Parts: sequence; structure tokens; C-alpha cells
Amino acid sequence: MDLKTVIREFQDFPKPGILFRDISPVLKQPEAISYVIKALHERFAGQQIDVIAGIESRGLAFAALLAEHSNVGSIMVRKKGKLPGPVDQLGYGLEYGQDVLEIQKDAIKPGQRVLIVDDLLATGGTASAAAQLVELQKGEVVGFAFVIELNELEGRKALGDHKVEVLVSYDD
Repeated sequence: MDLKTVIREFQDFPKPGILFRDISPVLKQPEAISYVIKALHERFAGQQIDVIAGIESRGLAFAALLAEHSNVGSIMVRKKGKLPGPVDQLGYGLEYGQDVLEIQKDAIKPGQRVLIVDDLLATGGTASAAAQLVELQKGEVVGFAFVIELNELEGRKALGDHKVEVLVSYDD
């Protein structure tokens, strides 16, 4: 399946100069979401994964579906103030500003192997912050799975030597 035919583009969102790649149509089409989940599952086949961490907001949907398909649990990495109870938090930079991510303090058991999932890899700031939160809780990052990568922003550099899998890449 060619996901580029399903993904929409919005110029100047969320602010002027940004070309936003929208995966909402992927989530609306059962055949497209099925393709994404199966393809990401195959990319990490044979690797031990104990839990899948989804990054707010669109990464949460992909992570939950991939976790169910992989027969493992799913946890949420959310923006500040969205999770109840005690949390660990980390500030980070992204391509158009600053933000804070949080994870519940009991989300990951020491030694658990965690796959981090999001819809988009841009600068890598969000995914890197999520990985740092996993490691803060003594989890091990198995790798990263994204639907889209914006190559020109070189986000992979922020993710170190971890395995990074992407389904659609854009060079512009």
C-alpha cells in the first residue's frame, strides 16, 4: 500500500512555515491502519518486546493497536498534566517550540524492553525525551517505530544507535 496517497498535507499548521503531514485518513481506513500495524509488527518480529509506549497524541492509537497485535501491553507518554498519579517528566525541544512529556511512575518495570511508537519523526526531540523517560524508569528501549519521517530535519540523529523503523519518508 502506498501510504503517501492516504496521508494529507496542510500548509502552515500548526504555525506558518510548517507543512503538516496528517495521518488521520490512515486511521479512518481499515485497510490502511491494518497495513501500518502489520508492517510495523513485521519490522520488529523476533525481538523481545515487553511493552509498547505510545507518544501523545497520534502515537497512542498506533501503539495500542500494535500492542494488541503483538500481544503485549501498551503505556502512554503524554504531555504535562494529562496523566493521573505520580509521574516522571522531562522537558524537550521540538521543531516548533518546547514541551514537557510525562509517564506514570509505575508504567515500566526495571528491565522491561520497550518499543516507542509515534506517528511522526521530525527533529527527534519528542522520541528522544520518551526514551529518556523509559530509561529513567530502568526500562530498555528496543527501538522506535514511526509512520512518517521528515528526513530533512535529521531526527534519527537524536535517537542514537537504536533501531528506527519508518513506513513513509519525505525529503522536503
